[in-house]
Amino acid sequence: MNDSQSGKSIQTQLMEKSLEGLGSVENGQLVDGKVIQVTDEYVFVDIGYKSEGKVPVREFIGGLPSVGDIVPVVVVRLDGRNGPEVSKSKADAKQLWKVLRQAFEEKQAVDGVIEKEVKGGFDVNLGGDIHAFLPVSQSDIQRVEDPSKLIGLNAKFYVERIYTDSKANVVVNRRKYLEELVDENREKFFAETQIGDVVKGTVKSFTNFGAFIDLGGFDGLLHVNDMSWGHATSPKEFVKKGQEIELKVIRLVPEEKRINLSLKHFTEDPWIHFAEKYHMNDIVDGVVTKLTDFGAFIELEEGIEGLAHVSEFSWTKRVSKPSDVVKIGDKIKCMVLGYDIQAGRVSLGLKQVTDNPWDSIADKYPVGTKLTGSVVKITSNGAFIQLEEGIDGFLHAEDISWTKKIKHAGSVLKVGDEVEVVVLDVDSEEKRITVGMKQTVDNPWKQFAQNYSVGSSFEGEITKIAEFGIFVKSPDGIEGLVNKANLTDDRSLPYEEVVSKYKVGDKVSVSVVDINVERERVAFSIKEFKKAQERKEMSQYMASVSDDDDAYTFGDLMKSQQNKN
Repeated sequence: MNDSQSGKSIQTQLMEKSLEGLGSVENGQLVDGKVIQVTDEYVFVDIGYKSEGKVPVREFIGGLPSVGDIVPVVVVRLDGRNGPEVSKSKADAKQLWKVLRQAFEEKQAVDGVIEKEVKGGFDVNLGGDIHAFLPVSQSDIQRVEDPSKLIGLNAKFYVERIYTDSKANVVVNRRKYLEELVDENREKFFAETQIGDVVKGTVKSFTNFGAFIDLGGFDGLLHVNDMSWGHATSPKEFVKKGQEIELKVIRLVPEEKRINLSLKHFTEDPWIHFAEKYHMNDIVDGVVTKLTDFGAFIELEEGIEGLAHVSEFSWTKRVSKPSDVVKIGDKIKCMVLGYDIQAGRVSLGLKQVTDNPWDSIADKYPVGTKLTGSVVKITSNGAFIQLEEGIDGFLHAEDISWTKKIKHAGSVLKVGDEVEVVVLDVDSEEKRITVGMKQTVDNPWKQFAQNYSVGSSFEGEITKIAEFGIFVKSPDGIEGLVNKANLTDDRSLPYEEVVSKYKVGDKVSVSVVDINVERERVAFSIKEFKKAQERKEMSQYMASVSDDDDAYTFGDLMKSQQNKN
């Protein structure tokens, strides 16, 4: 240190040092400024010059600094009208371009604000007067229904592009950042969560089988069957869109990214105590909750629901639709027919709470009972006759008439006809009653057998001519067959020639050659009738001849018969 130097005062030394510093600040230079004052309009910073610079508060996007903070600025002009002109936004821009290039190369996320909607996407302010384009397809994980909801959003983005043809053209992607964040959160969830844990989520959307719950960018499923132990038809009965709820985790499948959640598992499974409360053949109260083609679901208590099959609705009625008997909301009594606790199934019966009429049907309709019923259905071999509501008797076609050969009941009956029948048979176990119409009158076959024996004869009417003979009806309505072999004893004559002498409606005399009452069948013969007549005439003639008329011979008798013919 020389004298001249040692003789300088401390103030002079500091002034010189200050002047040395002033000489190092230049226009366009990036310097650190120390905040010395903050007003509503400006932030004043000391940049090491003779006067402080001021920065408009609008350039501080992330918030205003505090006195004493160091703020990087660019010296725009040292000798401005009102002192040095400095810019924080230009400083930010210089620094930000470095950050953007580094973020682009290293695939790191940067901060930005979605400021406005532009064609095909959004304008994003990255700070430092640097703006980027965000395509709408890359703006969110979900489809953007209302773009206005993203305006003003502070978010993180990946830099997809910085330059195009050596010009600044920044394109950013928010969707990719969100997807990675979701994957990270999901992996963390699977790593830290166990079945039975309680988690919070927000109801995101509905399907017909449940609701999707947002657990932090990824979804869990709340199935409708896991909303309540009781009957659940619609997810919207239990949760609302946007609702924040607590749920229990009941299933985790990391490989499939599947998470199943539950509301009902906050309470005890009612099936645990089922066997203590319900037993086989118990008559219980229930409420109809659902109808199907095959039956009705009945809730016995919350979480316990059984099925009454349509076949268990009535002892006697043919129930085709459950809705014909019950409707949703009906309170009814039913019987427990069976259950499977592991499967959560109960079989119920409605008819079992009433007496089975088939148990006493034989007492109510003993064999031989005459009654009147209505034809309710006609089949190929008979008809069903309603004896009372739900109780039908079956009438075979062969039991409609004693004398008519009825092949199809529909030829003489139609639905709705009132008919008188007799109970022929009752089978309680098979739930079957057989009835007959013809049995309401005396059996004409028995009467015929009493009136005519084999060998007797009568005059009847030809009702039908067939290839094998002719049918003849007796005076009391019994119809029998004259086989073609019983038409004539002249075997030399062809059947066609013999039968040509007869036509339907002709009166003809026949002899009875066979009677079968059980099978309701008789056989007649014209040939035998003629032979009988010949024998009778011969007997009469022989009786009239004198004992002493020895000259008369059998040949004379035959000639006499031929002359008559």
